[in-house]
Amino acid sequence: MTDTIFAVSSGTPPCAIAVIRISGPDAGDAVRRLAGSLPDPRRASLRTLSDADGALLDSALVLWFPGPRTATGEDLAELHCHGGRAVIAAIQRELAGFANLRHAEAGEFTRRAFANGVLDLAEAEGLGDLLAAETELQRQAATRAFSGAISRQAEAWRDRVLALGAQIEAVLDFSDEDDVEDLPEAFFAETEELAGQMAEWLERPPVERLREGVRVVLAGPPNSGKSSLFNALVRDAAAIVSPVAGTTRDAIERPVALGGVPLVLVDTAGLRDDSDDAIERIGIERAGAQLDRADIVLWLGPEGGGPMGAVEVSARADADDFEAKPSASHTVSIVTGFGMDALERDIVERARSILPKPGEAALNARQRRLVGEAVQAVQSLQPAQDFLTMGEELRIARRAFDALLGSASTEDMLDALFGRFCIGK
Repeated sequence: MTDTIFAVSSGTPPCAIAVIRISGPDAGDAVRRLAGSLPDPRRASLRTLSDADGALLDSALVLWFPGPRTATGEDLAELHCHGGRAVIAAIQRELAGFANLRHAEAGEFTRRAFANGVLDLAEAEGLGDLLAAETELQRQAATRAFSGAISRQAEAWRDRVLALGAQIEAVLDFSDEDDVEDLPEAFFAETEELAGQMAEWLERPPVERLREGVRVVLAGPPNSGKSSLFNALVRDAAAIVSPVAGTTRDAIERPVALGGVPLVLVDTAGLRDDSDDAIERIGIERAGAQLDRADIVLWLGPEGGGPMGAVEVSARADADDFEAKPSASHTVSIVTGFGMDALERDIVERARSILPKPGEAALNARQRRLVGEAVQAVQSLQPAQDFLTMGEELRIARRAFDALLGSASTEDMLDALFGRFCIGK
């Protein structure tokens, strides 16, 4: 990281104000060449930006942040200029002409923050999720991770593992002394409590559930009102509605957010056994596959005919031939809107019970794998076990937490993580 990078860190132009961020050892020199001098640290200063020939580029607010107490851990500057495309292009063209300056790659500012110890890996992952958040629950979970909730917990577990390891080392190193002969009586009670606490985190829903959304599948026989209900829930005419049986030939998916909860609504082909249409039969098979993947099933067919745990819905309550289910959870009419609010509230409540709780930190797949390794290592400790083996198991647990926090990470994994970020972040 001997070079200096720059990129637009604000929204896509044209916009009212664009923020061009510069980070690296030559950030200060770049500002001097553009603005004539450095402003006072951490104070916005209105400056005229000029090119090498003295021609006016723009008037901009310039901020100077000397490292290491910056967002990237190194010298950092920001140019708050007018957000026209030509203005931004002219300033970036001038910066690109300076020696040792180049355009930043995707996620490179955050990667430098990680490399310089400003963020650990769990916080960086939380930041990536925060940038991608589209619902309130996604934002809350990502904010918790970015603010260090997962990191603090992992560090606390790591400290406890180190303390347990120190007791093992004491027995191994000083077993010939009278005051250190065996492990304390509370040692295995401590390992059991620690493993239980980590296991409790593994029982929480993973953060990927927030990213992927809860799958809500609408199922039932042909002409039971599935597509009409689907369109009403997604607020769009996504599915074709027709009185002709078998109109829906394939599953239709739409991501939506109801009450700030991420959902994937799925309309399926009508389920029946007597179809002679080969394409419709394929749609029916795919509908069955969607039921296997569903988190919540809204069953619009005969009562009790759906999968176990399905939500019984009596649709088309406005129709002349409507027959209500005796024990339906919901009776709805798309035409009049009757019962729709109650159905949506029920879907949201059921989905919330599947997702991480609001404000609760949730582990992603990588973090869950590493915590799982630590749990397995700590749970393997037994009173009759050899002390050297016990010490190795605790080292395995410690290395898992090092990897979770990024103390031990591969370049391929880091490339994949920071590649998710946008240019300028």
